Amino acid sequence: MRRTTTATDPELAHKLSRRNMLGVAAGATAAALLGGTTTAASAAEATSQGRGRPVLPPGRLGIQLYSLRDKVSTLGFAKVFEELRRFGYDEVEYAGYSQGSAGPITLAQLKRLTRDHGLRAIGSHVGYYSSDPNAYTFAQNLTKVLDDAQALGLQHIGTASGPWRYGATVDGWKRCAEEFNHYGAEAKKRGMKFYQHNHAEEFSFATDRPDVRLYDVLLAETDPDLVYLEMDIYWAYAGQFRFGKRADGTPAHFDPLAYVLKQPDRYPLFHVKDGERDDSARDGYRMVDVGDGDIDYQRFISAVTRTHGGRRDHHWQAEHDNPAESFTFARKASTHLHSLREKDC
Repeated sequence: MRRTTTATDPELAHKLSRRNMLGVAAGATAAALLGGTTTAASAAEATSQGRGRPVLPPGRLGIQLYSLRDKVSTLGFAKVFEELRRFGYDEVEYAGYSQGSAGPITLAQLKRLTRDHGLRAIGSHVGYYSSDPNAYTFAQNLTKVLDDAQALGLQHIGTASGPWRYGATVDGWKRCAEEFNHYGAEAKKRGMKFYQHNHAEEFSFATDRPDVRLYDVLLAETDPDLVYLEMDIYWAYAGQFRFGKRADGTPAHFDPLAYVLKQPDRYPLFHVKDGERDDSARDGYRMVDVGDGDIDYQRFISAVTRTHGGRRDHHWQAEHDNPAESFTFARKASTHLHSLREKDC
């Protein structure tokens, strides 16, 4: 689906067009893929009949450990990793490097525990900035953040903080983009990729330019060789619901999948969380365990993995912000995602 949010801003439109040139082939594929939307019923039918190859590429299922923070703090990383491997996970994304009340642990011990349980540490979330000069954030302690990520052998190091440091104006987000480019350049020197994880609000509009979607500013102003994106798919669909119209009521629809298919190389990581559609809720969805909701992951993952290198270059991290029982969530998510099958191969 076409996005028109930057059409009235020639500078941003030019930058996005220029940076999309590398994704021309993927964009052509996108038109075909987006034309064949899979319904939840047909996805379930395909799964039940076992047709086609698995949607999920082998070795690419991870989990954001924030979903299991209760178990990490009470049982420790070793027991959590043991269960995750038993559930069929390949990777983990850290949400801090301590065990809380389960006792202290060094980075070397954490790295060894991850590896010894057959898991790969794919990334980690760190704060963007703080008013505390000693805070463990990119802005305040970049060298320490990158030192630790390198010690853990991470391929990616990023933040779940939005680019709000200087407000919600176009220029404010351009300033944040400059800082992200710097963090990305420093991470690249160490063989890592810097990334930003979205929530719904990134898809809102600039306060000084209500015709400009802020996420488009981030894409246009960050260097694609230095700054990568981790799309939280649930929050992107919540953003679609909340910000599908401009302040004046004119339509401004976007498809989260279309963003990815235009520039698939910019999205090495994804958060896979699910929601039941509820138009009475602020976000249009209510978060549920993966597989219990209405987000069509058969369609989404299939489309991404059909891009060039798509089964090799992307990592899928299951997540639930507040699961009723975190081990149950992790097991169900893995079972569901492994069960998905391509419609046609």
